[in-house]
Amino acid sequence: MVRKRGSLILCGAFLFVACNGLLLLFLWGRPPIGRFGEGGGAEPGGREEWGVAKRKGGGTNLAGEVIRLAEEVESELETQKELLKQIQSHRSLWEKRRGMGRRQMDGGKVENQEEHKPPLQLPPGPPKDDSENKDQSQEKNQQEFVAAVPDLKVDTQPDNDIKELNYTKLEVTVTSPQVVIPILVIACDRVTVKRSLDKLIQYRPSAELYPIIVSQDCGHAETARVIGSYGSQVTHISQPDHSDIRVRPEHRKFQGYYKIARHYRWALNQVFNTLSHSTVVIVEDDLEVAPDFFEYFRALHPILTSDPTLWCVSAWNDNGRDGLVDPGKADLLYRTDFFPGLGWMLLKDVWAELEPKWPTAFWDDWMRHPEQRKERSCIRPEISRTMTFGRKGVSLGQFFDQYLRYIKLNTDFVPFTKHDLSYLMKENFDVNFVKEVYSAPLIKIEELQQGEGLKAPGPYRVQYSSRESFKVMARNLGVMDDLKSGVPRAGYRGVVSFLSRGRRVFLTPPEGWTKYDVSWS
Repeated sequence: MVRKRGSLILCGAFLFVACNGLLLLFLWGRPPIGRFGEGGGAEPGGREEWGVAKRKGGGTNLAGEVIRLAEEVESELETQKELLKQIQSHRSLWEKRRGMGRRQMDGGKVENQEEHKPPLQLPPGPPKDDSENKDQSQEKNQQEFVAAVPDLKVDTQPDNDIKELNYTKLEVTVTSPQVVIPILVIACDRVTVKRSLDKLIQYRPSAELYPIIVSQDCGHAETARVIGSYGSQVTHISQPDHSDIRVRPEHRKFQGYYKIARHYRWALNQVFNTLSHSTVVIVEDDLEVAPDFFEYFRALHPILTSDPTLWCVSAWNDNGRDGLVDPGKADLLYRTDFFPGLGWMLLKDVWAELEPKWPTAFWDDWMRHPEQRKERSCIRPEISRTMTFGRKGVSLGQFFDQYLRYIKLNTDFVPFTKHDLSYLMKENFDVNFVKEVYSAPLIKIEELQQGEGLKAPGPYRVQYSSRESFKVMARNLGVMDDLKSGVPRAGYRGVVSFLSRGRRVFLTPPEGWTKYDVSWS
């Protein structure tokens, strides 16, 4: 048993020495890892062996060799980790490029993965080999796309990025939202405000774009009930100060005019400052509107905002009586230096200019002073878009029986928003207007009244040279003869245009007119 155990020990020792000998031979014969230099040694170290310490007598340090190998393995692992990190960082970019390639191959379809909405399908381009019908097909596709999406404005340009598909790139821009144009109804104690509100609501195309704000003064309970009966169709606001205003003794009979001016100031501040609107159309509780009332103001809003020589748009023609206007020219518009009122559009920046100096009474005449007008004009129609039915009021029926009751209200809808109204801009209008007026034959008023020798329908020109001659001619021809700061009603550059016996007539100052004479009031 002892002999057998001794044999096993000897065999084990022999195997241990043999294995270590083989390992030593393997490590000794293995070439150094690194870049070889000139003498076969690895760098750094030149001709010397890299990383191997020599013993005295030429032996090799086995432990040092093992440590060196471990360091090499660790270094290699770090390198592999860095490579893996780089691969992961570029993975998202590779997938994005691969997705773009797929979309290009699918014909340019785009999916919005974030919103999960269906893609906007662009019209297919023409076949690549059909060069003859290329332009026609592209135009047809674009027209179909615009028709399908009417609220989009489309510009086209060739797409040079995808030449193989020969498609057209569509640059789509959403049009800006339409401006809100509130209608401010100035009311007091007329229950007939119902007639005004009924027509406004009947013809209003959109409650959102044209909110109706009824501002009531006076505190008249029955009128308040009528306004309240419309519910959410209108906004009812009330001027809180109903007290009398201290005035000069000779102005006591004009107390109503003072209260109206106070009401206007308060109501306009509510619209512009409290409700923050940028524009407003002002009507009073005794006005009835035409079917195209809203269309008229909508179309003229861009002209008013873009031409600094304009400061209002009015629906009223002071000389708009039957027989004085052309019933076949419902689309005819003019510039006028006279502030007409009676349904008019005002911008917020103009109100900011007027409000600090707003008068205590007679606000409409005050608007006609040169200090307020500042040589600016308004737009007015040939045929009025408002008509007054209020004979009784603070003016006690002044002008109503003689003029106002005969004003013709337009009944034909004119699609003004589809018309090119750029001719109303001052630089365009003045040239054409002056040319038309002063190229018309100059005749005497007697010739016009008798009609002898006047075969053409006009226009003809009748000339005044003084305040008195203007008033005489205006009365004989049936137009309003009063002047405010020298400006005739409905006049532009001193010219009043109207019909007389079916002929177009211009009542004009001499050629070369430059300015109004304020003493002609």
